[in-house]
Amino acid sequence: MSSTVKTNKRILALDILRGVTIAGMIMVNNPGTWAHIYAPLRHAEWNGLTPTDLVFPFFMFIMGISTYISLKKYNFEFSRAAGMKILKRTILIFLIGMGIGWFSRFCYYWTSPTEGIGFGAQLWEAAWTFDRIRILGVMQRLALCYGATAIIALTMKHRNIPYLIATLLAGYFILLVCGNGFAYNDTNVLSVVDRAILTPAHMYKDNGIDPEGLLSTIPAIAHVLLGFCVGRMMLEGGKTDESRESMLNSHLIKLFLAGTILTFAGFLLSYGCPINKKIWSPTFVLATCGLASSFLALLIWIIDVKGYKKWSLFFESFGVNPLFMYVLGGVLGILFGSICFPWGEGSISIHGFLYKVLLMPVFGETGGSLAYALLFVGINWCIGYQLYKRKIYIKL
Repeated sequence: MSSTVKTNKRILALDILRGVTIAGMIMVNNPGTWAHIYAPLRHAEWNGLTPTDLVFPFFMFIMGISTYISLKKYNFEFSRAAGMKILKRTILIFLIGMGIGWFSRFCYYWTSPTEGIGFGAQLWEAAWTFDRIRILGVMQRLALCYGATAIIALTMKHRNIPYLIATLLAGYFILLVCGNGFAYNDTNVLSVVDRAILTPAHMYKDNGIDPEGLLSTIPAIAHVLLGFCVGRMMLEGGKTDESRESMLNSHLIKLFLAGTILTFAGFLLSYGCPINKKIWSPTFVLATCGLASSFLALLIWIIDVKGYKKWSLFFESFGVNPLFMYVLGGVLGILFGSICFPWGEGSISIHGFLYKVLLMPVFGETGGSLAYALLFVGINWCIGYQLYKRKIYIKL
């Protein structure tokens, strides 16, 4: 059994990359207006890759590495205690994701009630939206992928996990080819299955495609497993008396090689299997995992090897409480769009006031939209920094 290198200090770059992805997700999810967004801050309409398409898969890749680190305390052996902890965390994250969806619906119907109904009917209309709530989403995907990865890591020999990843991605590619899976319409097998099981009322509305749908969870699990394998490759083995500098240099080489191979494979194979986030195509998995690995290597070199870390405090505040900060961003975004106050002859939301009244006149429509997103990230950071300063770490 190979030994695990232990160090007195954690690898700060892992927290920073987590923080970068969380701050990035909050920023791209909260523009001043969806009608005016700079091109790099949009998702690819179908095939292709933009900077915005990287933030979520980067976080899932890091989640795979974090899962490796967290499961070491169980010696990667399944037990009732480990299984129950994984199950509870999976259910909690999944339910929080659904809760955010319900809260968004509640606020919408509460602020836009059916005309002429009383308070009680308005409250009921706003609260009872379960017949329209989206079942799957970002948090739900994180929950399912974490749960599956953790169970696999505790029940399967780690040397066999790469074969499982290859099988999942190859099988999913065959499914896409045979099921019209590259079509951007409701004839796509992913849409057919989601509409049959989830029903359209509980899906994201995008040409019949739910980007966090049921079948596309298969390659997403492979995605997190790839992060797990990279974490194992990076952190396992070596000499126990190895210096921290030597260990970090070893990390850099391994991460860069893994990143180069995965990125090259993803883009090379994209000629036959397009890179596509909305269906989480196999090449999307390979390319984004490769880019994440290379970016992590760069951050380790800058932060942990060279010691240039003063600039990273902003992102570290997001990275030490990643899921909480993502949930906070979602809840604040809903509240900013729902809480209104009198303005002129009518009323205006906090979101509308900040964007339309304060920022758009100064920066224009598109610039103001970006300025609002950055301001919103800053507001979230103020809360995250207070938690970080007090060493309050909220684990979900």
